[in-house]
Amino acid sequence: MGIFSKPRLKGSQAKNRDTVPNDLWTKCPDCGEMVHTLDLRQNHLVCPKCDHHFLMGAYDRLQLIADEGTFDETSVELISANPLGFDHYKEKVELLRSKTGLNDAVVTGRLEIGGYPVMAAVMDFKFFAGSMGSVVGEKITRAIERATLENRAVIIFSSSSGARMQEGMLSLMQMAKTCGALALHGEAGLPYISVFTHPTTGGVTASFATIGDINIAEPKCMIGFAGPRVIKETTHQDLPPGFQTAEFMVDHGLVDSIVHRREMRSKLTTMLSYLMDGKSK
Repeated sequence: MGIFSKPRLKGSQAKNRDTVPNDLWTKCPDCGEMVHTLDLRQNHLVCPKCDHHFLMGAYDRLQLIADEGTFDETSVELISANPLGFDHYKEKVELLRSKTGLNDAVVTGRLEIGGYPVMAAVMDFKFFAGSMGSVVGEKITRAIERATLENRAVIIFSSSSGARMQEGMLSLMQMAKTCGALALHGEAGLPYISVFTHPTTGGVTASFATIGDINIAEPKCMIGFAGPRVIKETTHQDLPPGFQTAEFMVDHGLVDSIVHRREMRSKLTTMLSYLMDGKSK
């Protein structure tokens, strides 16, 4: 053995090293700070140093906004089929269901926020990058229709890469279906609040995400249709600084307000108090 070689670890030391969890610390992609995972979760998955908003799962987000004990999940049974016979699509869906604990990329259900009756749909990016297939569109549409029947506001948290290509036209038609349901909900005099989270792109941006009575966004989240590289290659123009960020969208009128995650529940409660006009239970 060379004089500069590392000595082998003794068996007990190696065993102790192997039992140390590898997810105790999380590195912030914005500032590079190493944040203890417990501290990060207690801070609602927001970096305590630079305020970077990490991706948040659907159930964590529902726990953040819902009045305690009021969430009642709906359309749990819906699972994606493979209508186009896309290679290995069914296997990938099964793998993601096992890995994430979700049946698809959105969770819907009844809840109350500040005592106001709401039907919420929360997209989860970790399932197929939040892509909208037939199940996502159907669950959101059913939630909107149920909200209309039950005199509830609709709140949708978007986080998506767009339409799910493995379902082709059946995916694209969800854009029209969800918007049609929202139109009827609006005709009933009921409010719809759309919340952009990072990232919201593609067919979701081009449909229900941008037509809220109020559109709000988390700080610095990406909002767009195509990616910056595709747009630049198509238009042959340099894109302005901060293009496709929430802050840029506020300046140009697509988004009404940017709301920090820790203030989300109180802001939604305030908005509902104006929009629901005494419809609290």
